[in-house]
Amino acid sequence: MEAPATPHGPAEPQPSRQPVNAVELTVTSPEQMRELGRRLAELLRAGDLVMLSGELGAGKTTLTRGLGEGLGVRGAVTSPTFVIARVHPSLGDGPPLVHVDAYRLSGGLDEMEDLDLDVSLPESVVVVEWGEGKVEELTEDRLQLVIHRAVGDTTDEVRHVTLTGLGERWKGTDLGVLSF
Repeated sequence: MEAPATPHGPAEPQPSRQPVNAVELTVTSPEQMRELGRRLAELLRAGDLVMLSGELGAGKTTLTRGLGEGLGVRGAVTSPTFVIARVHPSLGDGPPLVHVDAYRLSGGLDEMEDLDLDVSLPESVVVVEWGEGKVEELTEDRLQLVIHRAVGDTTDEVRHVTLTGLGERWKGTDLGVLSF
């Protein structure tokens, strides 16, 4: 969750923090979640920050695996829970993928400084799982994905994914092309 914004009057909106673009999708299988990642990779470029949130098992790493495939990066994309971050260099001329799992980190950006995300961001696509309240200060332009799934004792594969573009970077991007 973002830190409270500085108070602004009605005539002074905060355009960089306001959603400028949003789409909701229904994903019915892990294969479709991975395909969503591959499609999303086509929209991403160096300097993009993607924040993923959702319950454990929602499909954040599966989506990131698809991103890695779509970006054409080296190495198997797996959950970086215990190493916190993994860098996947590009196999071509595209940007590397930096995959961060901030689940075990309790602090904000200060605690994440050791990861040098601010240095990596301009030339990489940075994907942060569990990054709410931790990485928003890296850039005002970011894509937030929230993945909702049924919780409890269920085998339901259906996921509801909300993609929200924030900042100028996402203003003209058609997220609707990601629909199945």
